[in-house]
Amino acid sequence: MNPLFPMEPVRCETIPQGPDWLAQVKWDGVRVLTYFDGTTTRLFNRRQHERTDQFPEVADIRSYCSARSVILDGEVIALGADGKPSFHEVMRRDGIRRIEKVPQVQKQVPVTYMIFDVLFVDGMWVHERPLDERLRILSDIIVPNDRVQVVSCHENGAALFDVIKQHGLEGIVLKDRTSKYIIGGKDSRWQKKKNYRDLIAVVGGVTLRDQVVNALLLGLYDEKGQLVYIGHAGTGRLTQADWRDLTERIKPLVRKDMPFVNTPAREKESVWLEPAITVKVQFAEWTAGYTLRQPSIQAIVDVPPTSCVAE
Repeated sequence: MNPLFPMEPVRCETIPQGPDWLAQVKWDGVRVLTYFDGTTTRLFNRRQHERTDQFPEVADIRSYCSARSVILDGEVIALGADGKPSFHEVMRRDGIRRIEKVPQVQKQVPVTYMIFDVLFVDGMWVHERPLDERLRILSDIIVPNDRVQVVSCHENGAALFDVIKQHGLEGIVLKDRTSKYIIGGKDSRWQKKKNYRDLIAVVGGVTLRDQVVNALLLGLYDEKGQLVYIGHAGTGRLTQADWRDLTERIKPLVRKDMPFVNTPAREKESVWLEPAITVKVQFAEWTAGYTLRQPSIQAIVDVPPTSCVAE
């Protein structure tokens, strides 16, 4: 089974209403598609990078799925100290590159696979069947356990969003019951409503304190392929160990000239970098000057810098 690019929801400001719409919690995790051909199970993220070794509890498909063959779509999440899904924590698992460390980190960071769709089952493609039918298939083939759950559906999207806001969660996804699953595409029959804003940004520079990185200068590419400075961030989820690791990681990336097409406010104290590192950033809003207000770094991510394009 060759990995596929998953379907993505489009952003919405108004929550769609009506009997055809279902709402699901939008989990702040890592998108993972599970492929089982009857013999071998393999996991791939949304960019088709394999994650089979990083999440062995998800790869153990016989522990939760009765299908003879299957392609599942879902989100792998990990909880933070506050009991809420933490992107930073799940990236500790997703970012493991020395596979011998997996058992140790697996104990430190337990994960849960939140399954919300099925594309293929028992030798048949079902992605063009209505969502309602695909959800019934999921309920027939998935046996939930401590590490695997089927995402619940709610008929009142506005009420679910109120609950999401009360608990400070990422947002909701609204789906039309009749919708097909469009492989590698987007469709207005899948919409997402965010409780807070976030994006993936490119690191074009840093500032240092006592020879350790303490803030990142962030950018996005414009339609001309130029890196536009959008603000700096020195707060968020990164630990002191993360900052030290980042300090070592940037050493081969240091350059003399500024990579941004516009000039950052911290120009004189900055160390410029080749645009090779990307981070997930949560923020309050865009300012009138097209910079981020209250940006907070959530995690360093494995995303190509060239895909970080301003909308």
